[in-house]
Amino acid sequence: MATRKKAEPEKEQPKEAAGEEILQKAAKAIGSALGTVAVKTGLAHPTTPPKPKIGKLVKKAKSRLPRKEKKQAKKKLLKHA
Repeated sequence: MATRKKAEPEKEQPKEAAGEEILQKAAKAIGSALGTVAVKTGLAHPTTPPKPKIGKLVKKAKSRLPRKEKKQAKKKLLKHA
């Protein structure tokens, strides 16, 4: 069984199309180099990944007395002392 590549004769690419590919590759390389230089010099800022969300803090099981009850408890302590 012949593969598709072997069955079809090789086609030559026109020189103009090959030249365009080379120009595109060169443009990408220059662009990426300029981008890295810009980030290192501080002209451009790299995209930062989003920070992971931290959940709400768990409430303590601490019982707090209202003001009136605190005052009454304080008075009781002062009387006994």
